[in-house]
Amino acid sequence: MPNLCDRIILNPEIRSGKPTIRGTRITVTDILEYLAGGMSEKDILADFPDLSLEDIRAVLAFAAERERRLFSV
Repeated sequence: MPNLCDRIILNPEIRSGKPTIRGTRITVTDILEYLAGGMSEKDILADFPDLSLEDIRAVLAFAAERERRLFSV
C-alpha cells in the first residue's frame, strides 16, 4: 500500500504552498479544523465528494508525522 502521506502535496502555486490534498485545493488545516469542530469523516466526505476516506487518513498521518518531527530531539 502506498504511503498515505503521498496524497499530501506542497506546491507554492496552490493555496500559497500550504499542504493540500493532491488534486484539490483543500488544505490539511481545513480538514483538521473540520474534524476538531466536530464534523465526522462521513460529514466531510458528504460535503467534499472529491475526497476519499484515504485522503482524510492521509491528513491525519501527515499531521502526526509533522508533530513527531517537531518534538523529536
